[in-house]
Amino acid sequence: MLLIVGTIRLPPQNLEAARPVMKRMADASRAEEGCIEYGYAEDVFEPGLVHVKELWTDQAALDCHFASTHIAEWRVAWPSLGIGDRNLRVYDVGEARQT
Repeated sequence: MLLIVGTIRLPPQNLEAARPVMKRMADASRAEEGCIEYGYAEDVFEPGLVHVKELWTDQAALDCHFASTHIAEWRVAWPSLGIGDRNLRVYDVGEARQT
């Protein structure tokens, strides 16, 4: 499995405009084969900081995601939303366990 975690940053005043675009992206991504989890969360301490978490079955699923129409549309929206700072990392992970 592949875990993607990190953050994106945008001007806090753009969050309202970003929410529907992010919702479309998340809904379309969650419907993809190989997507186990896909989510965004606003940071409670830093306005405009959004945490990203994705879990994919394998690299093939992630490659299809990166080639999808909805990710292309998401990327086109970045300049108008002021998204410029992205810090995302991909990790190979094993099976989840309870803590």
